[in-house]
Amino acid sequence: MKLVHNRFSTLAAVILFGLGSAQADSPAGRSLLDFDARRLGSEATVNLREQYEGRVLLVVNTASQCAFTGQYEGLEALYAKYRERGLVVLGFPSNDFGNQEPGTEEQIKDFCRLTYSVKFPMFAKTRVRQGNADPFFQRLGEAAGSYPKWNFHKYLIDRNGRLADDFQSFTSPKSDAIVDAIEELL
Repeated sequence: MKLVHNRFSTLAAVILFGLGSAQADSPAGRSLLDFDARRLGSEATVNLREQYEGRVLLVVNTASQCAFTGQYEGLEALYAKYRERGLVVLGFPSNDFGNQEPGTEEQIKDFCRLTYSVKFPMFAKTRVRQGNADPFFQRLGEAAGSYPKWNFHKYLIDRNGRLADDFQSFTSPKSDAIVDAIEELL
């Protein structure tokens, strides 16, 4: 697998301390996916590791009233194009930035479905900001060395539940950087 630009510290830990990549990417060698998440607008929960390990994941903190909200279209297009090959986009609405996701979970679900025909899995509203992040985003931020600074930050996770890369909000889901990284993992 290609080493990506912002994984230098992980590579250094592996070389200097002999850590396996799962140990370097997550506390105590646990998969980044060892969490339960509640489905958007539902009481149903899924264990992310049990449900998605073995697939390539693009985890995104979303918002319905953001300048980047149009990225839903690109995220859904990625999901439609690559899901048969093992890609799953996971959306986590968050109201952490600019109060841009103020609606109820039902309103968010309806907005995503009716406005952008979102079919990829969406989960309960989530805190993602450093210092106040829910445990899943806390682990993602620690592994990446980068927390979301705004809506539509993207974490790319490989088939083994390890962080492969992360992308800032302004990086479009249609960008060569994201498409190439996904294709390499598939």
